Amino acid sequence: MSGLGELGRPETPAGPGAPGARGAARPEQAPSPATTSPPAPETAADREPAAPRRGAADPVKALMHRHRELCERAVDPLEIAAGLEAHGITDRTATRFRHRDVFSLAEEMYARASRGGDAPPSAAPAAPRARADWALLTLLPGTLCAAAVAAVHLTHGQSRLFAAAAGTLAVALALRAALRRGPLSRPDRTAPGRATTWTTWLVAYALLGNGLLDGAVAGGPDSLPTGAADGPWPLTAAPVLALALACAPAAWTAHLFTARARRKLAASRGLEDFAAAVRPLLLGIFALFLGALAVLLTVCAAVLDEPAPYAETLTLGALLFLARLLTAHGFAYAPAVVLTATATLQAAALAAVFTSRLPGCGFVAAPVETLVTTWGAGTVPALACGVAALALLVHATRKLTRASAHAPPEPSR
Repeated sequence: MSGLGELGRPETPAGPGAPGARGAARPEQAPSPATTSPPAPETAADREPAAPRRGAADPVKALMHRHRELCERAVDPLEIAAGLEAHGITDRTATRFRHRDVFSLAEEMYARASRGGDAPPSAAPAAPRARADWALLTLLPGTLCAAAVAAVHLTHGQSRLFAAAAGTLAVALALRAALRRGPLSRPDRTAPGRATTWTTWLVAYALLGNGLLDGAVAGGPDSLPTGAADGPWPLTAAPVLALALACAPAAWTAHLFTARARRKLAASRGLEDFAAAVRPLLLGIFALFLGALAVLLTVCAAVLDEPAPYAETLTLGALLFLARLLTAHGFAYAPAVVLTATATLQAAALAAVFTSRLPGCGFVAAPVETLVTTWGAGTVPALACGVAALALLVHATRKLTRASAHAPPEPSR
């Protein structure tokens, strides 16, 4: 009977307080928060992504591995920020590495980089200081050019030819020396590249081109002046002398731009902030140089008793200054292309006028002759250099407002 009682117990309806009632109701009722057991493994797994990861899943560590050489040789977090920006990493990209901008990402990479010593990081890259050697070298081209112009005006005949040749060689060597040091030198401190040839052509055109073009448009080679004492055609020495003297303000304004940009780089907390701060600085430095060049041209024209061709001289000076400023910050390709195109355009204008003297080719020089007869021979170089300078100015506002353009120099420098 006891066994029968055990078999019959499930058929007996259990009361609300019986243990079997709770066991039977469990599959039919939703689990309440009080009865659920704490999911300890899931909570620990959820906490791991919020903690700083170290290892194969650490995105900053993977980025440091790709830029290991940059992190090891960097002397400042800003140098890492400039290098990352040069490789295309922007503030938006930095958010994937859990940082608000490239600067804070670079600070973590600099702090985690392995180095030989435990030297504390420097606060900011030191701004370059003006040095007496390159400051004096920038005065040398203008001084020698003034001496050469005075010698040409004081001599006659064959002596004038020798004075002009010696003065040209001296100015070229002085300019080469001035461009190898200081803020206008290339980052690798090498001599000027292939753009030197086209720069020489542009300066030579400023000296000889307008007189040659005027004579060619007037009647071809037979109508060119042939005064033995004054040379084959008129020379315009005031623009060349002003450009040679402007080598000093060009170097000094470039130094000012580099120093101020380094300070803004240390104070900026984002690439967009840095670009917005450097863009008006670049435009101000550019305007300051043009103002100095205009003053020098006015003085030179008054001393030499020549007209002051402001349009062609200022556009040529702006083109050469922007080309050299971009080259000094590591962007040499675009200036070389623009200088080549400008010199080619000026040479094509001269060639078109002489080609039009051939039978049936008179239409070739129609645009050039229209410009010269309407506004003067200086219109051709003014338009060519003006368009080129505007293109380089737009290019400079994009390139020179990057953090990578103002990275501290290599230790070997």
